[in-house]
Amino acid sequence: MEQRMQMNVVNPEGYRAMLGLEQYLHDSTIDKNILELIKIRASQINGCAFCLDMHTKDARKLGETEQRIYLLNAWREAPYYTPQERSVLALTEAVTLISKNQVPDEIYQEAATHYSQKELADIIMAIITINAWNRIAISTLMMPV
Repeated sequence: MEQRMQMNVVNPEGYRAMLGLEQYLHDSTIDKNILELIKIRASQINGCAFCLDMHTKDARKLGETEQRIYLLNAWREAPYYTPQERSVLALTEAVTLISKNQVPDEIYQEAATHYSQKELADIIMAIITINAWNRIAISTLMMPV
């Protein structure tokens, strides 16, 4: 496969805007390991090879274990995630798959028991952002390097 276009070259203004959102998230209240779990889980759901490659490497650099990365696709059955992480992963799945069931109240409320409204707002922005990056990478056929 060959990459269809380089979005950063064809649309530098739009790409810079996305990078601005990414910088905001980097500076936000979200724990960096949880941010990478969000990015990996959404990318698994969306089937984004480029983002999976990038964010699993980034997670490892932050000290994330291979075991937790490998089992992220089965987080409900794996004993390696905290209640806070589980609430974020459930919310990540609900927002990523929003057309199926919207975001059920129980999923939102569970996350709200672990995070402040500001933290929850940042988490939702992170989920939305990685979904946008997935769509850019998949539609332009960005390849892992």
